[in-house]
Amino acid sequence: MPESSHRPLIVGSGIAGLYVALRCRELGLRPTMVTKSRLEESNTKYAQGGIAAAIGPDDSPTLHLEDTLSAGDGLVNRDAARVLTSEAPARIADLVRYGVPFDTVDGQISLGREAAHSRFRILHAGGDATGLSIEEALRRRTLEAGIEVRERTVLRRLEPAGRDGPRAYLSDDLGGGTEILAPGPVVLATGGAGSLYRQSSNPSIATGEGVAIAFRAGGLITDMEFIQFHPTVFWREGAPRFLITEAFRGEGAVLRNDAGERFMTTVHRDAELAPRDVVARAIDREIHRTGHPCVYLDATGLPRDRLFVRFPSICRFLSTYGLDPSRDMIPVTPAAHYMIGGISTDLDGHTSLPGLYACGEVASTGVHGANRLASNSLLEGLVFGERVARQLGHPAAHGPPAPGRLVRVPLPSGAGRRDDPELVSEIRSLLWDDVGIVRTADGLRSALRDLDRIGRLAEPGRPDDPAGPLANAALTASLIARAALTRTESRGAHYRADFPRRRPEWRRHIGLLRAKPAARSN
Repeated sequence: MPESSHRPLIVGSGIAGLYVALRCRELGLRPTMVTKSRLEESNTKYAQGGIAAAIGPDDSPTLHLEDTLSAGDGLVNRDAARVLTSEAPARIADLVRYGVPFDTVDGQISLGREAAHSRFRILHAGGDATGLSIEEALRRRTLEAGIEVRERTVLRRLEPAGRDGPRAYLSDDLGGGTEILAPGPVVLATGGAGSLYRQSSNPSIATGEGVAIAFRAGGLITDMEFIQFHPTVFWREGAPRFLITEAFRGEGAVLRNDAGERFMTTVHRDAELAPRDVVARAIDREIHRTGHPCVYLDATGLPRDRLFVRFPSICRFLSTYGLDPSRDMIPVTPAAHYMIGGISTDLDGHTSLPGLYACGEVASTGVHGANRLASNSLLEGLVFGERVARQLGHPAAHGPPAPGRLVRVPLPSGAGRRDDPELVSEIRSLLWDDVGIVRTADGLRSALRDLDRIGRLAEPGRPDDPAGPLANAALTASLIARAALTRTESRGAHYRADFPRRRPEWRRHIGLLRAKPAARSN
């Protein structure tokens, strides 16, 4: 394969970034990877539930496609979902080739089932340590391949620079001197924004900076109102919000309120295996109705040996709090988990800006629609990461489709405050309280006013200055809130108490673009 005229710059080291880097190397390219923390630190590392693929004898990509379309509540891009589900088996074969040790039974890969899946199609590695196992295998192969990796290096800014790609501005994580890279292809694989919420299953690095940086450069952002909340995250005052995988419910665990009553059977025909948005809202309602800070996941009816073999990481975590899931119910609450929207791309990872690609959680291909099907996230990073790598080898001009509703968002000129822990904490509370599981127009408008105030404090004073982490956090948060205010219906992960039903006229996507600054008068 011929060398690219410019070395691809890959930003992010989760499953999408690592896979793109490895495939680029195999295709004869010489990528550089940068990550703002350690190479192994990403959302991928903490993914417990597994990865979906139709490889079972009673399964097919068509059935996987149907489940994905159903979960997406009318907004899934069918072509993207067909790509995802049809190419899944080949990407699983790649992971096996890279050394991911998937769990087996009698020499065959074992398959589990999760909510809204009609078949057993969830692959696991190390029980509930699937993401960690994948991350370790891909990281090891990345280092063995001699790919240049720069840890604790932050992308500060992108500047569109023609067909060759954007100019990238990098600095170390301490805000040191800025390095400017010549125009060339850039792949954003920077992950989601879950940690912008006060309650989150994500690591602290998941702040949505990739979305903010692409938006500032003029990139199209879509579907930001759809933030998925995981229904079951461990709750105890002062304890970390540790994810309790959906596979617990897939194995037969049930949800009970503080009175010991099972409540999901009256909410949805699939009870605990209903789509995530349904379960998360039901738990939220139960918490508000009872005034108790959590509900309980009850796995005491399952064999102890099966629990400890199937969920070793969770059982070890629970033991540090004196809990045994075969004997004790697990206190849980919902928490922000996955950013469904992001930087708009086509099926090959092209964004609206020449030379800029995106894949993984930061990208919005439309594959998830309004609500992500469980265990399609790791798969998305692989499938569309493969397509991005091929485009880097043989670039072609494409771009994302136009959204059904376009909103232009202005950026204020600010004081340039780069960091303020109190303001970051305020952003997280604003999102959780007013842009969370249940939303209203009054709450969203209030949140936008406060986010605008924080933005004015944090935005750079000059448009050419790189924005700091606080400004990017406020911007990404405001994009979520603005899209949520615009969509006056309830669909999938987006629920408006003042518009509790779906509306046919809203079966379309909301796009966000940076407004051009007003011309100065003399």
